[in-house]
Amino acid sequence: MEKVGVVFGGSRGIGKAVAQLMAQKGYRLAIAGRDVEAAGAAARDLGGNHLALCCDVAKEQDVQNAFEEIEKNLGRVNFLVNAAGINRDALLLRTKTEDMVSQLHTNLLGSMLTCKAALKNMIQQQGGSIVNIGSVVGLKGNPGQCVYSASKAGLVGFSRSLAKEVARKKIRVNVIAPGFIHTDMTKALKEEQLKKNIPLGRFGEPSDVAHAVVFLLESPYITGHVLVVDGGLQLVL
Repeated sequence: MEKVGVVFGGSRGIGKAVAQLMAQKGYRLAIAGRDVEAAGAAARDLGGNHLALCCDVAKEQDVQNAFEEIEKNLGRVNFLVNAAGINRDALLLRTKTEDMVSQLHTNLLGSMLTCKAALKNMIQQQGGSIVNIGSVVGLKGNPGQCVYSASKAGLVGFSRSLAKEVARKKIRVNVIAPGFIHTDMTKALKEEQLKKNIPLGRFGEPSDVAHAVVFLLESPYITGHVLVVDGGLQLVL
């Protein structure tokens, strides 16, 4: 089976690191993001014949258009990584409804839409692998992140249910739950204070998560699993 993959949210942060590692391992990739210029730059950085796409995962037509473009240029997708995500942190009483909806649409509905589209390709090929990027916050909760936590917890339930649905088609679905990782999403956090609670004593790097993602993409006998990549943070939360 040819290794054709798509990384949604692949233009920055964890998604970009995942794409870089996948490219090194010989995958032909589509990099999809809302900022097509950033996606294009990320694709060019990979070298080789990779594709950049403009796609808002919360919009079903965008997702459908993306998969049509990938199939036309690269072939049928058999590896999917969902790394697109947003946060709008605030106490629930101060959270605007539109911020609730935007987080749920991008972090949860978006992965549902991309998985649905990818499955059509994977079922035809009788095989495939999906990794959705969740969060340790989706497992443990965190004050000020009720909605974000709900979106990531929902992603776990969705992924485990989907894993059961498609296992007989030789399609695997897994989740990575990162802790504090050096990305745009965490740059405003008080790192020196927070890392005291991390047994390994540091924030993670996007590459730390990328290795875990590729491990699950390529592990033929793992499905429905949530792999926590947090430096031991869950041990003390």
